[in-house]
Amino acid sequence: MNNSWKTQMGFFILLLILLCFSIPSETKFDSLEASENIVGRKANSTTFIDLKDGPESVVFAVQLSDLHFSVFHPERALDFQRLVGPALAMINPSLVLVTGDLTDSKSKDLLTTKQYEEEWIEYQKVMENVVERSGLDKNIFYDLRGNHDKYGVPVVGGSFDFFPNYSINGQLGRSGNVHSITIQSGGRKHLFVGFDSTMSAGLRGPTNLFGHPTDELLVDIDMELSQWDSQSTKGLTKISFGHFPLSLSGSTESGKSLKDVFLKHSLSAYVCGHLHTKFGENLKRHHHSDNRFLSLEKYFQLNIHQTLQRSTPFQKDCSDGAPRINEFWEWEMGDWRKSRVMRVLAIDAGHVSFVDIDFKMGAKKTIILPTFPLDSCFMLTASFLHEYRCSTDQSSFETVRALVFSSLPILSVVARVFDSRLGNFDTVMEATMRKHENSSRGDLYTTPWNWRAFDDPSPDRFWLQIEATDIMGRSTLSKLRPFSINGLTAKLSWNWMEFLVMGCQWDVLYFPILWFILLFILSMLLIPKALLICSKMQYTYMHFIDQKGFIRGILWVLTEFCRISFLWYGMLVYLFYLIFFPWCFGKVFTTGGDGGYMTYKGWIVNIPGERSRQAYIGHPDIMVVILPHLFFVVMPAVLVMGAFAAERAVYRLYFLSLSGKKDDDCTEESRGSLYGYQGNNGSKFFFGGRLVRKFLMVICLVICWTHWKLCRVLTKAYEMNPFLHSPGCCLSIPLLLAYAVYKTRRV
Repeated sequence: MNNSWKTQMGFFILLLILLCFSIPSETKFDSLEASENIVGRKANSTTFIDLKDGPESVVFAVQLSDLHFSVFHPERALDFQRLVGPALAMINPSLVLVTGDLTDSKSKDLLTTKQYEEEWIEYQKVMENVVERSGLDKNIFYDLRGNHDKYGVPVVGGSFDFFPNYSINGQLGRSGNVHSITIQSGGRKHLFVGFDSTMSAGLRGPTNLFGHPTDELLVDIDMELSQWDSQSTKGLTKISFGHFPLSLSGSTESGKSLKDVFLKHSLSAYVCGHLHTKFGENLKRHHHSDNRFLSLEKYFQLNIHQTLQRSTPFQKDCSDGAPRINEFWEWEMGDWRKSRVMRVLAIDAGHVSFVDIDFKMGAKKTIILPTFPLDSCFMLTASFLHEYRCSTDQSSFETVRALVFSSLPILSVVARVFDSRLGNFDTVMEATMRKHENSSRGDLYTTPWNWRAFDDPSPDRFWLQIEATDIMGRSTLSKLRPFSINGLTAKLSWNWMEFLVMGCQWDVLYFPILWFILLFILSMLLIPKALLICSKMQYTYMHFIDQKGFIRGILWVLTEFCRISFLWYGMLVYLFYLIFFPWCFGKVFTTGGDGGYMTYKGWIVNIPGERSRQAYIGHPDIMVVILPHLFFVVMPAVLVMGAFAAERAVYRLYFLSLSGKKDDDCTEESRGSLYGYQGNNGSKFFFGGRLVRKFLMVICLVICWTHWKLCRVLTKAYEMNPFLHSPGCCLSIPLLLAYAVYKTRRV
C-alpha cells in the first residue's frame, strides 16, 4: 500500500513539473510576416486633389464596406448597381472608399472558403457601371482588400490573387499597401490614408479573421500621415481607413500597433468595416493616449468613451507648451451584405461628422448630414474642448450648418434646437437655413445662431434636427441628435456583444484566456487527485450531505471522477496532447502545397520560396477554433464525466441501502440515513430510475453535437478527413464520454 502511494505521488509530481515547463513565460514564435524578405517592395500611392469649387470649408466622402458579392447571392451586386450609382451622383463626393470584403469567397453552405473568379468579374462589371452612372472620376475610388478577399491566397500576385486584376486599385496601378490622398479646399488640407493589413499569405477561413499589420506597414502609414507636418498650413485633418477594427488587429513583431501610430498623429477618425451590423449598432470606440504603467485598457475598454485622466491639465492650460491629449475615434460601419448601408463622411472646418444611410427600403430621395454643431456622442473631447477654450478664431461656431443632398430641388431647410431639461423636447430655436453660395459640389445650408446661449454643463440637454422639404412637398428629417458647444461628451454604452467585438483587444487576451482555461481544467483533474492521495479527508457523497456546500459538491464530483483511472488518465493525456501536439492537418490554401498543421499557436506552414523552413501564421486568428473547443466541449466533458461517476456512487449507496449489504465507505450513521430512502417513493423513483444519469446522457449528446459541429467546420474548411488528419482532436472526447457512459452503467 505504501509503495502504491509513493508511485502515485511520484507520478503526480512529474505531471506538475511537465505542466510548469508547458506554460511559457513569454510566448515567441517565428511568424511568416517576420520571416519574409522584403524584396521588390511595391511603392505606395500618393494623390493630391485641389478642389476649386465650393463650399470651401467642407469636404465629404462616401464609405462602403463588406459588399460580399457572391455567386450564390446575386441580389447583393444587383442592389449595389441599382442603388449606389444614383446615390453617388446625387451626393457628388470628393472620395469614395470601399473598405474591404469586396467578394464573399464562400461556398453555399458557408463552410468552405476559396476565391471565385466569377465573383471578381462581377465586382469589376458592377463598379464600372457604378462609376459610369455616378458621373464621377474613377480615380477618386479606392478599394481595399478584406480578409474574404484573401481567403486561400498563398502568394500576393499569384494565380489565385484576383484583386490586382479586377479591383479599381489594381486597374489603376495602385500596387502598394498604403494609399494617401490629400484634398485641399479653402486653404485647409484633408489627408486620407488607407492601408491593407490582411495576412501576407491568406489562410482559408475561419482562421483568417484578424488584421496583421507589420512593422514595415506601420512605418509606411506613419510616413504618409506625417507628410504635411513640417509645413505650415491653415488647417490639417487626418483620416485613416482600413478593413479591420483595432480590436481585431494584431501587434507587429516589435510589439507596436496601429493604435500607437494613430495616437501619435492625433487622427480625427479611423473608419473601417469587417464586423457587420449583426453585432450591434454602436460599433464605435474612442481612443486616447494613456501613459499609466498599469492599465487594463491594454486588454479591454469597458465603455465606448475611454475615460480621460482627471489629473491631466489640458483643460485649462492654453499655452503652446501645455500637454495635449492625443485621441481619435474609431468608427466601424455597417455592411452592404445584409444591411445595405452606405456612409457619408464630412469634414467641416476640421470638424468630422457622418451619417449612415440604410438602403434596405430602397433609394433615398434626400440625405441630410448636419456638420455643425457636432453630435456630442462622437466628438473629440480633448481637441474640441481645447478649441472651445483656447482658439482665437471661433468663426466656425457662429452658424448651424448642414449638407443636404437631394435628387429634386429643395424648397426649404429648417434647423430646430430642442431643450430636454424638463424631460420633454421643447423647441427653443427654429430658423430657416440658406443655401451657401457657390455650392457646386454639394448643397451646404447655414443659419446664424447665438451659440453661447447653448453652453451648458450637460452634453445631452440640447438636441438638433434638420428638416428639408423638396419641390414635391416631401419632408425629410435628420436623426435627432444631442450636441455640446463646450466639448463635453454624451455617453453611450455597449451591449455585451458590442463590448466583446469592439472593447476587447483579442490579440492580447488570447493567450491569457487560453492558459486560464487550460489551468482551470487541469486543476479540476489534479487538485482532487492530490486530495485523494494526500488528504485524510475523503470527499464522498455522504460527506457532502453532512456538510453541504458548492465547493464540497464539486470536489466530491471530481474525486469520484478520479476514481475511474482510465477516464482520469485519458483526459489528462488529451489535455497534454492539445498543448504539445498538432490538433489537425489540413489544406490551408486554395491549391497546391503541403498544407499545414494547426497548434494552439497557429498554423505551421512552409514559407513560400523557402521549402526547408516553417513558420507560424494565423495567430491569434486560431482562437476562433481553440477557445470554443476548450470552453464548450472539453470543460463540460470533464464535468459531465465527473457527474457520471458521482451518480454511480450515489446509486451504489442507494442500492446497498436496499439490499442491506455493508460497504466499507459507509459508517453506521451513514447507513442509517440511507435506509430512510426505502420508504420514500420519490427517492425510489429518482434514484432507482437513475433520472440523473438519463439527464446526463442528454447533456452528453449536446456536447457531442457541439463537438461535431466544430469538427465539421474544420473538415469542410480545410478539406481533411477527421479519422486521418485529426483523430486525436475529433475522436478523443466522444470516446471518453462513451467510456464514461459504459463504465458507470452498473454498480
